[in-house]
Amino acid sequence: MGEPRIPCFFIEIKWHHTMKKILVVFTGGTIGSSVSEHTINTAAENQFRLLALYREHFSLADEIEFMHIAPVELLSENLVPRVWESLIRAIDAIDVRDLAGIVVTHGTDTLAFSACALGYYYAQSNIPLVLVSSDYPLTDARANGLDNFHAAIAFIAQRAEAGVFVAYRNQGQVTQIHIATRLAACLPLSSDFMSVQSKAYLRFSDNQFTVLNARYPPKSPSSWSLKAQFSERVLLIKPYPGLNYTVFNLQGIDAVLHDCYHSGTACVTDNWGEQYDLLHFIKRCREKNIVVYFAPALSSPDRYVTTDAILAQGGEMLWNMSLEAAYVKVLLAYGNFEDSEVRIAFLRENIANEML
Repeated sequence: MGEPRIPCFFIEIKWHHTMKKILVVFTGGTIGSSVSEHTINTAAENQFRLLALYREHFSLADEIEFMHIAPVELLSENLVPRVWESLIRAIDAIDVRDLAGIVVTHGTDTLAFSACALGYYYAQSNIPLVLVSSDYPLTDARANGLDNFHAAIAFIAQRAEAGVFVAYRNQGQVTQIHIATRLAACLPLSSDFMSVQSKAYLRFSDNQFTVLNARYPPKSPSSWSLKAQFSERVLLIKPYPGLNYTVFNLQGIDAVLHDCYHSGTACVTDNWGEQYDLLHFIKRCREKNIVVYFAPALSSPDRYVTTDAILAQGGEMLWNMSLEAAYVKVLLAYGNFEDSEVRIAFLRENIANEML
């Protein structure tokens, strides 16, 4: 493997204000990994390679006091919701009053889910928090991790925009800044990421940011006070031809989130057997006081008859948000609130710009 690809831009970046500190939160992932005998794995010493490379190639590093913590170290495919709780506790333990921003390094496999978790929890933060990943270990010349980290630092420097974001460059493209709660999981057989409907927030090229799609935050700040509690009693189901609902054991389940085909639909006929009929499954869940939520689906005056059947049977659509955003939001709803009406109110409110 060759040396890391060095970005070709060296235009000086000026801070909007005097930079004090940036907190870097290391969590492992490919950006914190190395290769040994064709095996990629995390190691504690790898996490500082990113800072060393940044200091080596960007003069802006001389103006920054980097703080760093490493609350977890894992490949992100091994992540469970409790990891988010540990991560948030570690960040909350830091006095952020002197910070210009926070950068969280993360693996690519579950990046979109973690972005949503932090996006909801820190929706009312008054400083930027930017997640960054790498498609290859930093020792690989193809890696985009240094570019992504540079874009995150530049975002904090130039825009100083409160909220949670993701900086990522797909191969052969320029870096983009995504609103955290609108990042979709990376494309199959690829390391490329995009926002829902392919509408990233900003483009970063030649050290300049260009608005691609305006950010429309909620009209009024959210009044929800959230604890870092994510339920582990939510079942996520993905549809496919021949999905047999009888295989699901609902013991210990408080809620179901059912993925939808792109048109907001799933199989609602028992012509081929009741085991394939979603409506029978919703009825079974309702008998156990389990709500079945659905996402993603765009709200529209015209709907498929199959969508109407789901709604008529008691399915609860979480309109106009990604599957990842909906899943994490349901985990928070059931981790934070006991009252069913409060949960529904929370799920229907635009908390962190997750709704289109």
